[in-house]
Amino acid sequence: MLLESYLQDTWATPTAADATAVDVCDAVTGETVCRVSSQGLDLAAAFDHARTHGGPALRGLTFHQRADLLDALAAAVRARREELYALSARAGATPNDARYDVDGGIRVLRDYAARARTELPDTPHLIEEPAERLARGEDFLGVHLLTPSPGLMLQVNAFNFPVWAPLEKLAQAVLAGMPSVVKPATPTAYLTERLIRIVTDAGVLPPGALQLVVGSVRPALDLLGEQDVLSFTGSAATAATLRTHPNVVARSVRFNAEADSVNAIVLAPDVTPGSPLFEAFVREVVTEMTVKAGQKCTAIRRVLVPREHEAAALDALAAELADVTIGNPATEGVRMGAVVSLAQRDDVRRAVRTIAASGRFVYGDPDKVRAVDADPERGAFLDTLLISADPEAAAPHEVEPFGPAATVLAYTDTAHATDLIARGRGSLAASLVGDDLAWTTAFVREAAPWHGRLHLLDSTNMTQTTGHGSPLPALRHGGPGRAGGGSEMAGTRGVVDLMQRTALQASPRVLDLLRTTPTGPSADSA
Repeated sequence: MLLESYLQDTWATPTAADATAVDVCDAVTGETVCRVSSQGLDLAAAFDHARTHGGPALRGLTFHQRADLLDALAAAVRARREELYALSARAGATPNDARYDVDGGIRVLRDYAARARTELPDTPHLIEEPAERLARGEDFLGVHLLTPSPGLMLQVNAFNFPVWAPLEKLAQAVLAGMPSVVKPATPTAYLTERLIRIVTDAGVLPPGALQLVVGSVRPALDLLGEQDVLSFTGSAATAATLRTHPNVVARSVRFNAEADSVNAIVLAPDVTPGSPLFEAFVREVVTEMTVKAGQKCTAIRRVLVPREHEAAALDALAAELADVTIGNPATEGVRMGAVVSLAQRDDVRRAVRTIAASGRFVYGDPDKVRAVDADPERGAFLDTLLISADPEAAAPHEVEPFGPAATVLAYTDTAHATDLIARGRGSLAASLVGDDLAWTTAFVREAAPWHGRLHLLDSTNMTQTTGHGSPLPALRHGGPGRAGGGSEMAGTRGVVDLMQRTALQASPRVLDLLRTTPTGPSADSA
């Protein structure tokens, strides 16, 4: 079955011949789920539809009216979320993994709707206060005006969050008055396709506000213009290719990247093996290795421990991993399912072997796994893989195994630890575990420039933490360097990042009118 795309408010079937379509297989059974192609789809017309219909309709609404759309969207998805749960199992997701993706997306929609009503005015634009007096008198003032851009957002999403990712980006785009064209990753395109069907069936968004392209959108990169946004989530290599695309460069297309990174967790020297905080550290590592089978851009890849606690950490982690049941995610008691595809399994195997060349496997075998209620050869199953490696080797800091794998690296002192964590060349997130406040604050000052988010775990908050790998709508999600240099979410900061900031020099009466006008000129043309 060829998946359909949703373009110009209509479901469209590609014209691909059998030889040009890509097979998408069930991660658990190996059976073909669907075929994917974008051949024959009129992307130019779709982009034009977004700009001429979806954009004006959204720009004609106030922030609060756009928030109403997000609430309606969240309700529509929640009403049919069981469909998305069921399909998620075909991608190897356990029920907990599915809820992480689906319910997480719903929560982001609701969070943004609530924030828009409390933090943004009931107008279609925003004036940043206070005004600057520009002359001796009081009749010539300066402010910055934030207005919706008359373009579109092209979402190029990764396979690991086929529901959360498009909803998260859609939330910000809708509030910013910008229509979205969603391009899902091929291995889980059928999940995003079902999500878009749920949304379109509900009829909660204006025509042209949301479209879906299943398959390649490479030709569409030439269609992007100065008012558009290209929002990418995926590998650092692909991000580099998109960033340097000739049209993206020539037309200064706004590019936002959230790329892979070798995120770390650091155990402070003051944490004693066997203590409650040490046990919390172990749970954090194992959780990040097993949720979504380690297929999270924020998952822990490097585990930095003091040299004197290395043996204890390895023993504790191995013991915890031994209790993880792997197999068919639909089977009761299974804690970790498959990775998304056989190709992804092979990628992880290559990565862990490269890292282990400078050390050894402490737990797990990349070539062997016992999968409950499933064929481990037909399904894309992997064991949990714990590696102990030389901290001075390059591979642990450069190679990311995007699956259920982590590498333990022993450091000698604080300076060594800060040096090691920086060798990742920029990460989305890092966790610091310890009660020594002086050590933590000193480490934060060194580590912060290399990270988009720092998760500081101590004895006072370890029972309340949302976890190392959980991005939150109120906080920035992104990171410097290898992590892409982009920024997503961050509350209403992320909304205004999508808007045009223009300096206005005007009289108070003009500014007062702009502050209170509930609708703008775009409403008349919608």
